[in-house]
Amino acid sequence: MVTMNISLSDALKNFVDEQVSQGGYVSSSEYVRDLLRREQGRLQLRSMLLDGINSGPAGVADDAYFDDLKQKVREAARRRCEAAVE
Repeated sequence: MVTMNISLSDALKNFVDEQVSQGGYVSSSEYVRDLLRREQGRLQLRSMLLDGINSGPAGVADDAYFDDLKQKVREAARRRCEAAVE
């Protein structure tokens, strides 16, 4: 693991210390890592949403669509099981 030093104002340091004590974190490093992971996830989700918006119109997501999707998932799972047995 790599070490990184950051400077915080007194108010931000106090905030981090409060979050560590109240949020069940072991250390301020753990809290900051959690914040960074959440930000990564948020940016990933934003990127996927923008990709979806830019992909154009989709078909109707009705009961038939989801029934077909379930069937495809079941078939893929069955093929994986069969391949694992071979």
